[in-house]
Amino acid sequence: MLHQTAEAQSIKGKVKNSNNEPLTGASVHWLHSAIGTSTDSAGQFEIQLPKESIKKLVISFVGYQSDTLTITNENAIEVKLTGTKELGEVVVKGKRPGIYISEINPVKTEVITQVELKKAACCDLAGCFETQASVQPQTTNVITNSKELRILGLSGVYNQVLIDGMPLIQGLSYTYGISSIPGTLVDNIYISKGANSVIQGFESISGQISVETKEPDRTAKLLLNVYANNFMEKHLNANYLFKYKKWSSLAAFHTVQPAKRVDRDNDKFMDLPLLTRYMIFNKWKYGNDRDWGWSSRIGIRYLNEQRIGGQTNFNIKTDKGTTNSYGQTANIQQPELWTKTSYRFNDKNKITFIGSSFYQNQHSFFGTTKYTANQTNVYANLQYELLYKEKHTMKTGISYRHLSLNEDIFFTANPLNRTFAGKYKRTENIPGIFAENIFNWKGDKLVWITGIRADFHNQFGTYITPRTLLKYETKEGSTFRASVGTGWRTVNLFSENIGLLVSSRDIVFTEQLRPERALNFGANFTQKFDGKNIEGYISIDYYRTQFQNQIFPDYDANPSKAIISNFTGKSISDGLQVEAYSKFFSRFEAKAAYVYLDVYRKVNGKKINLPFNPAHKILSTLSYKPLTNKWHLDVNIHWYGVQQLPNTSANPAEYQRPQKSKSFTLVNAQFTKTWKQFEIYAGCENIFDFRQQQPIISWQYPFSAYFDISSVWGPTRGREIYIGARFSIK
Repeated sequence: MLHQTAEAQSIKGKVKNSNNEPLTGASVHWLHSAIGTSTDSAGQFEIQLPKESIKKLVISFVGYQSDTLTITNENAIEVKLTGTKELGEVVVKGKRPGIYISEINPVKTEVITQVELKKAACCDLAGCFETQASVQPQTTNVITNSKELRILGLSGVYNQVLIDGMPLIQGLSYTYGISSIPGTLVDNIYISKGANSVIQGFESISGQISVETKEPDRTAKLLLNVYANNFMEKHLNANYLFKYKKWSSLAAFHTVQPAKRVDRDNDKFMDLPLLTRYMIFNKWKYGNDRDWGWSSRIGIRYLNEQRIGGQTNFNIKTDKGTTNSYGQTANIQQPELWTKTSYRFNDKNKITFIGSSFYQNQHSFFGTTKYTANQTNVYANLQYELLYKEKHTMKTGISYRHLSLNEDIFFTANPLNRTFAGKYKRTENIPGIFAENIFNWKGDKLVWITGIRADFHNQFGTYITPRTLLKYETKEGSTFRASVGTGWRTVNLFSENIGLLVSSRDIVFTEQLRPERALNFGANFTQKFDGKNIEGYISIDYYRTQFQNQIFPDYDANPSKAIISNFTGKSISDGLQVEAYSKFFSRFEAKAAYVYLDVYRKVNGKKINLPFNPAHKILSTLSYKPLTNKWHLDVNIHWYGVQQLPNTSANPAEYQRPQKSKSFTLVNAQFTKTWKQFEIYAGCENIFDFRQQQPIISWQYPFSAYFDISSVWGPTRGREIYIGARFSIK
């Protein structure tokens, strides 16, 4: 060991474990000082000497016992850390159920992990919610199979969908965005209802769905997945992990190849669209934001997608935009880039920059309606985080949003004399400021978040968004949560209401559309239990959403028109959910959930229930996995109660539909066989083949005044059988 000289200003060292393996990312700092660093990939570090006469150096690493050294005249040291019992916790985490309620967050947060996602096909994000009750995937256009994710019975536009913390599904990307994220790229999904943190923005009226893609430093080195169903739709996914110096990187490729043309109900329309998709993705990671110094994540993605739907004889080359045969097409190109970069000064201070941008170009035809659009979206967030009094955290910062949306609507033929053709342009610039304080008392048993933000819209002025969330653990395993807050959003009418472009109705604007605003409040109680051979929880929650302004196309006032206006009357969503989950003998898992929804408006004193919300819904799931882990069987059952449907009483008798749907049950099952690096899975969705027959109104005359796809309330493709295989190198 070298002797320290008077000129020495720093000390070097190396941190290893008991097997002499270097520890990357170990924390190194001087006791009672803000000077700190972390070890590199070789376990080495260099740290500046403090001014104190007594120098105590603290070395720590997750899963190891920390060590404190007194430094005298050394200028190079070598430290070995001993593993602690925390290593055993990693094993316990591996046995966690596939879906659980987070113990950390003040707002009730359901976490869907990779374990749960493997219980179903989960080809894309829209299909990742088969085994939970809080989110309801809803088809918005049966012809092109566009979907949205509903929370509390409200349209998917009212919940905020984040990809790695970024608002990448917004505006034009809303229509097909949730279907463009492959399930093999998803690591965890976090679902929370009601008001959330103000840091992510002013939306999140009904809840938030935060999707975390796989981390480059803790996923399989290689993952290959192939999938095909009985409609002959094919999926291929490939993920590859590699490292470059201090960076780790995950590269992914995803493609979907189209199904054959299927028409089981003989309405001359394909039961599912012909989908061709190519996606490439690359995510880089440097460091860890819990360690001192720099850390960063950078992601890039490119999407190219084509959807073709319509009549079975539709030929995109000769029939697009004509009345030869009815068809719908969508061609989408979308590049995107995002980053989350942090610098941690010490254990108490951190600054973080979050930025994302995407561009989407879309060319679509809906029969004789040509829809061409492009959108540029920019998001930036710079925040400072301070830990004070060792248990409270303050986060404050500034944000900026930019949206430029250009839409062009043109009729290649217009026998119905519709009037809404033209160019629609929107430009939004929204700077904002925010502050949020997290109070922790009684060892995190009592957590209270208070937050407020102010945003300055270039057209509509200033909006203030306050929110507060509370968590109180009354005793071990018993947790009460409550939240209240406001939210607002601007409307992207055509991309968020794609049925307007499909319908034969004329679109009439009666006034300038203002931002939608709402108040949400709710509470949750969770009781966890953990016995010798059984563990689980019981959860009860209730949330109410009250709108001050809402944009909802009025289809009832005139059978030939869709009236677009602001609705400032009473618009309410009440949602109650009761759920019980248990895992016993380390082999069996069972869950049952009941959901009650009452979503309505008051018009002239009369209560009007909004369509496509079953007042009652029941979900149950069953799983069995033997201790050998060589195979597992998973079954889920959904029962949907009666739904209110759009009013068609003004149509001729042959084009009228019932005011209410039927109740129905869907049963899905999957069997998975596992070897060391190889898995085969096979399953069936909608085992008993329940279908809504001929869901399209006036399917015989798709260019007539009564053609309408807005009465779809159930599955239309029927039983789906699939098989797939996964190969991975850990």
